[in-house]
Amino acid sequence: MKRLEIGTAPLSYIDYQSIADGSAEIALSETARKNITASRKFLEEKSARSTAPIYGVNTGFGSLCSIEVGAEDLGRLQTNLVRSHACGTGEHVDQAIIRLIIALKLKSFAVGVSGIRLEICESLVQLYNSGALPVIYAQGSLGASGDLAPLAHMSLPLLGEGSLWFKGEILETQKVLDQLGAKAWATHTLASKEGLALLNGTQFMSAHGIYATLHARRLDYFSDFIGALSTAAHDGRIEAFSQGVHATRPQRGQVLTAKRLFQWLNEAPIMHNEKVHVQDPYSFRCMPQVHGASKNALWHAMEVIETEVNSATDNPVVLEEEDAVVSAGNFHGQPLALVLDYMALALHELGSISERRTYQLISGRRGLPPFLTPNPGLNSGLMIAQYTAAGIVSQNKQYCTPASADSIESSNGQEDHVSMGANAATKLVKVVDNLYQILGIELLNASQALHLRKADISPTMQSYVTAFREIVPVIEEDRYLHPDLIASRDFLRSRSLEDDVLLSL
Repeated sequence: MKRLEIGTAPLSYIDYQSIADGSAEIALSETARKNITASRKFLEEKSARSTAPIYGVNTGFGSLCSIEVGAEDLGRLQTNLVRSHACGTGEHVDQAIIRLIIALKLKSFAVGVSGIRLEICESLVQLYNSGALPVIYAQGSLGASGDLAPLAHMSLPLLGEGSLWFKGEILETQKVLDQLGAKAWATHTLASKEGLALLNGTQFMSAHGIYATLHARRLDYFSDFIGALSTAAHDGRIEAFSQGVHATRPQRGQVLTAKRLFQWLNEAPIMHNEKVHVQDPYSFRCMPQVHGASKNALWHAMEVIETEVNSATDNPVVLEEEDAVVSAGNFHGQPLALVLDYMALALHELGSISERRTYQLISGRRGLPPFLTPNPGLNSGLMIAQYTAAGIVSQNKQYCTPASADSIESSNGQEDHVSMGANAATKLVKVVDNLYQILGIELLNASQALHLRKADISPTMQSYVTAFREIVPVIEEDRYLHPDLIASRDFLRSRSLEDDVLLSL
């Protein structure tokens, strides 16, 4: 199994993928260990010599920040925080995202301004590596003050409490500890600041952002490639993708999309046949402009997310160089909330234009039979598959309502503006899941149209269609189509792609 060191150096998307799919073990780098140890040492020394209250160390939390807590209760204060804040509800968070949450929490600690003990971090590493994962719920975070409820659920197993995914089922933490025996992580009584360090932070939001980015990089590529297949199947024109056109409007994403499309389609003989039509519909002709705009949005989101996951996002911040423990607002999720909403919109547009290409392919134009069936009337062909795509696109429109435009006052007015970034994060993942199905339906239609047209396409395109045909055969007459739709979606989900063809900064 691959071993990844979590420290101050950025991780690659290949690393994050290994974390998400559970194919890597993690460890703290030596730099991380030194930073964590130094931060805790300074916090303890600062607390011992300070007569002033330090938020979250010897005070209550939120609107209770003015209530001082005696030295004898500082550990109990932190334990109570974790227990009382574990108020998540709703759907279970995907286990791939949970792995990312843990890794990103450790990444934040590695900066060395959180004041947590090294042994707590080591137990979190051991928890990840054990194969057990905390049960975390999708609802409960306002995306400010940190992702409090989700991260409380992440932290409970460090106390020997809560519940865990283990060997495919949900078990109480103590039962998992008993099964693991010597391989289990150590449980702890928390010390000053540690509960707050665990719960404050944007790791729930940022883990969803990384997860969505891993898929968005693939979905962008699939959108371009399947769009090329559809263009050939529609007997489209190639001129709209030529370099000269896009040199006159050199938007970065537009140029990349056009380059890809031209490269794939220029090698397809059908694209060079004489055409009767002068123009193609926008959903074909404007792919560089539409897909390209989504690329630009994704690049911006990736930049913000990458900065976030390499930052410390808890509160207060332990600043040894300034001889201070500063209560501030790095936990506020606004930077993420905005770009997670933006990502959802960008991915939705890829699905929206994909469904339009599907609609054009089944329309009975350009020498293709209605609904791409050899015997229309007796057979309905792919009529209703387009309905399904349209319904999913409409649902994605609803998911694109910006969560970041909302705010609700909490904690008796102390927390009077929140980002709602957690809601932006969870609905983004739903858009991602939906887009796989929308593109799968377009692929089903494009491959059927290519077969009916007997289109002569490039070897690259043909090998892709051939691989798809092993999963979903040509539709000669009406059959039960639900399995084909699911198989089309899963074909895209499982298709391996080289990292160097995917979006990167």
